[in-house]
Amino acid sequence: MKRRDLLLSGLVVGAALHVAPALAAAPALKAGVFEPPLPAPELGLQGSDGADLKLSRFRGKVVAVVFGFTQCQAVCPVTLYTLAQARKAMGAEAAGVQVVFITVDPARDDAQRVRGFLTGFDPSFIGGTGRPDAVAAVEQRFGVSAKKVPMSNGDYAVDHSSAVYLIDREGRLRAMMPFGHGAQDYVHDFRLLLAQR
Repeated sequence: MKRRDLLLSGLVVGAALHVAPALAAAPALKAGVFEPPLPAPELGLQGSDGADLKLSRFRGKVVAVVFGFTQCQAVCPVTLYTLAQARKAMGAEAAGVQVVFITVDPARDDAQRVRGFLTGFDPSFIGGTGRPDAVAAVEQRFGVSAKKVPMSNGDYAVDHSSAVYLIDREGRLRAMMPFGHGAQDYVHDFRLLLAQR
């Protein structure tokens, strides 16, 4: 998977947003911040918990939106493990953070499969799937790239953007954490966003 997320920032929410260096924020987030923050795109997908998956369900919480697929062998497990470790490190504060995992492989990832995959990391994580056109629309609104890559055994993988999108308690898209940051960076940013009104 390629780490092309920062190149895609101009596509997010269909606007030419600027991903500013973390130093421009006060107090500073570890993630690159969106200036100006805009309302996060709505999802409108099927949730792995059996309910409609809309970001409005989590108003009042900080939401981390991850794109990936259940058969991913590298980036997705690392990201989800890191987010699970961050929530664990936060103790009771973790109740204010919701991780949402959106599949980029809806043909194979139904709600049951996504639920089973996420439970292995943190049972509070909620996944999203749906018709391919509905998932593609969410990818477009977030500026996410996803492309099937054929494999020699006749199967396929999905090459996709690997950043995590951070949404504040008011439902605004605030920052994008590139792949490779550790749990403590997420803890730092989650706590800052939880403290803001």
